[in-house]
Order: sequence, then C-alpha cells, then structure tokens
Amino acid sequence: MLAHATAMPTLPAHDLQRAIRFYRDTLGLTLLRATAGGVLFECGGTHLFIYESGNAGTARNTAMAFVVRDLQGEVTALQRKGVRFEEYDFPGLKTVNGIADLEGEVSAWFIDSEGNTIAISQWT
Repeated sequence: MLAHATAMPTLPAHDLQRAIRFYRDTLGLTLLRATAGGVLFECGGTHLFIYESGNAGTARNTAMAFVVRDLQGEVTALQRKGVRFEEYDFPGLKTVNGIADLEGEVSAWFIDSEGNTIAISQWT
C-alpha cells in the first residue's frame, strides 16, 4: 500500500521563525513554502516539514537523520556555524569528538534550535 509513497520527516518547533532560521541559515536547507500548518524545506531530493508545537524537544530519541557522504566534513562545517555535537558514552554507543563508529556507519548527533535530536550518518 505505502511501499511507493514518499516519506516526509516532520518535526515540531516551539518557535517556527527560529526553526526556519536554523534549518535555512545554519543547516543550509532550501525553504520551499510556508503554509498555514508550517513550513516545507527541500533537502537532497526529499522534503522536511516543520510545524509549531509546544511538544517540540520532548522526545529523547533521534527525531531525524541526514545521510551524507562525508560525515567529518559536515561535522566540521556545522561546528564552524556554531552547531555543538553531543557526546555519548552508553553501552553500544560511544562518541569520540562527537562521532560514533557503529559498524557499517559513522554518526554524530546535535540538538536543533527546538530541542529535537538530529543525527548525521555516513554509511561505510
């Protein structure tokens, strides 16, 4: 049924204007349109929808991931723009300088302007 549908990540924001600035200016996504319900960004041939909600940042899990070809390059570029990457030391997940080697992928996590946990991953 949905095997041929396009999936669209959807994230909540406490402050939609702040989220727009973060995703457009800091992460470099293209703002496609604003609707009554939120804003739509283009990213790598797919879309991301962000809407205003008081529940933003309440989930403690990864809300969304970007898949990239050069994780270290992306992390370095985002750090230059002020993005701080999380450090984790859990059983099965340890970051070193913000990056975890997960056997087949390397990943890093940051918290967006709205408190959502976002991953960046490179499949190796």
